[in-house]
Amino acid sequence: MKTILGKKLGMTQIFTDAGEVVPVTVIEAGPETVTQIKTVETDGYNAVQVGFEDTKPHRVNKPMTGHFAKNDIPVKKHLAEFRVEDGETYEIGQTITVADFEEGMKLDITGTSKGKGTQGEIKRHGHRRGPMTHGSKHKRLPGGKAGASYPGRVFKGNKESGRMGRDTVTVQNVILVKVIEDRNLMLIKGAVPGNKGGLVRIQSAVKGQDK
Repeated sequence: MKTILGKKLGMTQIFTDAGEVVPVTVIEAGPETVTQIKTVETDGYNAVQVGFEDTKPHRVNKPMTGHFAKNDIPVKKHLAEFRVEDGETYEIGQTITVADFEEGMKLDITGTSKGKGTQGEIKRHGHRRGPMTHGSKHKRLPGGKAGASYPGRVFKGNKESGRMGRDTVTVQNVILVKVIEDRNLMLIKGAVPGNKGGLVRIQSAVKGQDK
């Protein structure tokens, strides 16, 4: 399954030949290098490990330094792996770029959503606010959480205030509008999880892919 790592740069808009406006997310994807081939015999499954974005050697530990030096590959900041489908072949040191993806294909993109810190129930879960008049002092408070003498405790699983964001989110079947090979850019229709500069994983759509 075609997979590439990238960095979200932001959003903009482009125009079609018919003059329609298309909102797109700009992603700097790849180039990434194949750092390891995993097989059933050695690892119990077939997969390809790839590395993205060069970094300084002293920023990785000794085991990872040896991992890259084993195959004479520059030290990478990010590593990921993906399963191999029938008919796909890769070699260690092979480079995967945006040129391996076709315009118009559907993609699944995974990223880390923006962190919003600790939030109340209204923002986090969309609960309604309390009365705003007569000195209620209950505008955005959570309200009662349990009964009186019975059950006498708060049930688990209630939607309460807490940390919001910083979750792994996947958007499915988004369309690759345009590929700019010389700048390693992919223009994706619509929004993509994460903030600017965030790492995203792009792969061929699992569902809904046109045959």
